[in-house]
Amino acid sequence: MNNNLKAHLSILGANVIYGINYTVAKDVMPDYISPFGLVFCRILGALILFWSVSLFQYEKVEKKDLLLLATCGFFGVFANQLMFLYGLDNTTPINASIIMISNPILVLIASAIILKNRITSMKVTGIALGIFGALLLLLLKQDFSFGSEYLLGDTFIFLNATAYGIYLVLVFPLMKKYNPLTVLKWIFTFGIIFVFPFSIQDFTTTEWQNFSTKIWLEFSFVIIGTTFFAYLLNIYGLRRLNPSVVSTYIYLQPLFAALIAIWAGKDALDGVKIVAALLIFSGVYLVNKSSLPTH
Repeated sequence: MNNNLKAHLSILGANVIYGINYTVAKDVMPDYISPFGLVFCRILGALILFWSVSLFQYEKVEKKDLLLLATCGFFGVFANQLMFLYGLDNTTPINASIIMISNPILVLIASAIILKNRITSMKVTGIALGIFGALLLLLLKQDFSFGSEYLLGDTFIFLNATAYGIYLVLVFPLMKKYNPLTVLKWIFTFGIIFVFPFSIQDFTTTEWQNFSTKIWLEFSFVIIGTTFFAYLLNIYGLRRLNPSVVSTYIYLQPLFAALIAIWAGKDALDGVKIVAALLIFSGVYLVNKSSLPTH
């Protein structure tokens, strides 16, 4: 299989997981575990998995790169996860999905500032098409609300999108230099150091005996699926793809949600959904095309 195709499939898989996570994480918190307690579990669980798997392929990291890895750990693990789960706990999944649409725009700006990437008209057009397509699907649900009661949660979701956008850009050069597992094990090592003071009390006071089988399964999905596999798939894709391309795949999340609802018989395929899908795929294609090297 072509390496670029593998990269696109990896990002696609990560966004399927993220799309499912909006609902799954909302089931687990705050009734069973607080947002900060869940963040600690996510980071600790993924950290153990990344270090365990990386034992089979040890790779030394240069000391000069530790500061950049620590910065990635701050934005990509600590700030990203704390802000997302705290925000999601104080807003609705649909609000969070709509606000996360801003991520590709933030990545485009961060790439221009940090990596000196050009902001081309094709990229802007692709991002605009993706936004329109995703909004078309999300606004059709008619269960969103940007009232004052959700202001705190909505603000933290936006800050999460900003932190994740910065992370995607900062981690990009590291992916050109090291194996994905090497990068992730160090990012999560620094992440657990940053998050420990904020979440250890919530973790130790969690009443684990109240977890039902369903909650344990959803809890496991958040740690193994959304944290370990999604981060791994995303960072594998970054080895081949531009950060702007990776971030644009976020527009597929509401499309996946709609397709799952149609498959489950809870929704029906109509002209609006077809138009939205065409807009989203066209947007992803244009951003990818504009990011390909010219010869």
